Amino acid sequence: MADPPTLRERARRAARAEISATAIRLFAENGFEATTVDQIVAAVGISRRSFFHYFGSKEDLVLGDIEALGESVRAAMEARPAEESAWDAIRGAFLILGRVGGTPEEQFALARIHHEAPSLRARHLEKHLHWQELLAPEVQRRLGLPTSPTPDPRARAFVAAALACLDAAIDEWYRSGGKKDPERLFDEAVATLRS
Repeated sequence: MADPPTLRERARRAARAEISATAIRLFAENGFEATTVDQIVAAVGISRRSFFHYFGSKEDLVLGDIEALGESVRAAMEARPAEESAWDAIRGAFLILGRVGGTPEEQFALARIHHEAPSLRARHLEKHLHWQELLAPEVQRRLGLPTSPTPDPRARAFVAAALACLDAAIDEWYRSGGKKDPERLFDEAVATLRS
């Protein structure tokens, strides 16, 4: 059993949550591109330096901490049963993403911001490239491919395909107004690739 978070960690989480909630409200009111870091820090009542202590960029408010999320997905995938297929393992690992995004309403608001802000697309692509390198070794092991110092291109392609299925599922979930089940949409996208 993990130790409970320290007072400092709880305070850090509360500050991040307050900054995020304020920023998302401003993004919804003014648009992502039109909202500046200065407007966010003024609304929260913190300095720019404090903002960048909690977030690397304005994009990170919407996309989350890409490094930490990727590490969480990698750890979740490695913790899956050893006999599980690569598809089942990556699906199971992706499920943790739904647990870190807040309420369904907050997740939908973030999806809307993401769809309306072209600058987020480039950052999203960076995430995909980073996650391909991060997740490929475990996929490579599960596919029975020989180990190598750099990830096998087939394993990187596998991760890229899984991420494309995830994006397609989230896009369709957003277009449905949050009514369709994103897990089912992901499974349908994967089934299409596997057939």
